[in-house]
Formats: sequence, C-alpha cells, structure tokens
Amino acid sequence: MTDTAAPAIHPTAVVEAGAKLGAGVRVGAFCYIGDGVEVGDNTSFGPHCSVQGPTRIGRDNRFHGHCAIGGEPQDKKYAGERVELAIGDRNVFREFCTVNRGTGGGGSSTSIGNDNWLLAYTHVAHDCHVGSHCVFSNNATLAGHVTVGDHVILSGFAGIHQFCRIGAHAFIGMGAFVNGDVPPFLMVAQEGYGKPRGINSEGLKRRGFDAARIGAIKRAYRALYMSGASLEEARTRLAEIASDSADVRVFLDFIESGDRPLLR
Repeated sequence: MTDTAAPAIHPTAVVEAGAKLGAGVRVGAFCYIGDGVEVGDNTSFGPHCSVQGPTRIGRDNRFHGHCAIGGEPQDKKYAGERVELAIGDRNVFREFCTVNRGTGGGGSSTSIGNDNWLLAYTHVAHDCHVGSHCVFSNNATLAGHVTVGDHVILSGFAGIHQFCRIGAHAFIGMGAFVNGDVPPFLMVAQEGYGKPRGINSEGLKRRGFDAARIGAIKRAYRALYMSGASLEEARTRLAEIASDSADVRVFLDFIESGDRPLLR
C-alpha cells in the first residue's frame, strides 16, 4: 500500500461525512468511523472497530477487531463538553481495546504516543497520557488521569489507580494493583499470588470421579501440601500412592516435567 493509495473501505463499514481518512487507510467490515475523526496514512482497522470523535490518529497504526476508540469518558461528571483523544504513529491495538476521550475537568484530552503495543482487552481511561514504546499486556487497565512514561511495561491484569504516575522504564508485574506513584526504572510486583487450597472435589465428582479416585488424589495433595515434607520427600510419597492410582501418576508426572517452580 503506497501513500498515494485511496482509502479502502469495506462495503459494510460506516464512515461519517465529517471523518478524514489519509492515504492508504483500510477500514474493515462493520466498522464505524465517526464525525470529527482524523486518521493518518496507512492506518488499518480490523472488523467491528468503532472510532468516535473528536479523535486524531496518526499514521501506520493497526487496530485489530472490536476496538472501541474515542468513546465518551466513563465519568458521571461528563456533560457532553468537547473533549478529544490524540494517538500518535505506529501503535498496535489488539482485540477489544478501549480508549476514552478526556473530560472537561481533567484537561479535556487523552493522549497516546508512538510505537506502543496495547494487547487484548486493555483499557485507557479518560484524561490519561501514555508515552511511547510502552507495552500493555492483556487486560491491563488505567483508571482516569493516569500518566505513563516511555518504555513502560504493564503485565497482564495490572491495574493503575486514578491520578497515579508511572515513570519511564518502569515494569509493573502481573496482577499488580498500583495506588501510588511509581518512580522511573522501578519494578513493581504483587506478593499475593494464588496458593493451593485443596483439590477440586466438586468438579471431579461432576466429571464422574468416584470416591476411591478422589480419595487417592486427596492423599496426594496432603503429602505434597500439608505434610511439611520437602519436595523430594513428597515426591517419594507420591510415587508410592501412584502405584495404585493412575490419577496420582498423572499428578506426579506433571510435577516432574515442569520447568517453572512448583506452586506450594
């Protein structure tokens, strides 16, 4: 696609008369591009994307299916005032990303820089300002008025409280909830990872496991998680139980084939 190519708009897409599309823009099936939207050259929209204005989008961006860009802010104080969204160049927005415009009381704008990757189901709320070269993994979420510096990584399911700042080159770990400012260069990790809390007895019953099979799995669980034994001691005990239980053999084989540390 060259810069002189006319926009390619799928017959099922709706592009309002007030929208401005640059050269080589591609608009996929069932998209909606609203009034007041400006799109730079060679940007593409997958199926079912919606973009509402006023929104300015730079060149060479890729919006995968079902993105909702430039929607009204999710703020009860918003009263229909003119607010906008500005997105730079060469960003990738994966499926179901949502990015909202600003609010009148918050500066009236939301902005995203250049060369960012926003993976599936990420959310950038009203009045946020995101730098460049950032990666937001699946389901990472910014509440309103958050500022994110350059080269920041938000791992999956990370959540940033409103009005917080994340400094450049910071790394926010999986599932971490941030309710204060994070200085540049820091790594933030949450310590409350999930812990084993027994076996899935009800689920096993529903799948036809009888009492004897479930009993063997419970003995294996107690040996590994409740006996106080070291991992090597527990594996010896599991091998004994596995001699009479194919289920426990599966349990033991899973433990012995892992590359990551065992969750205990």
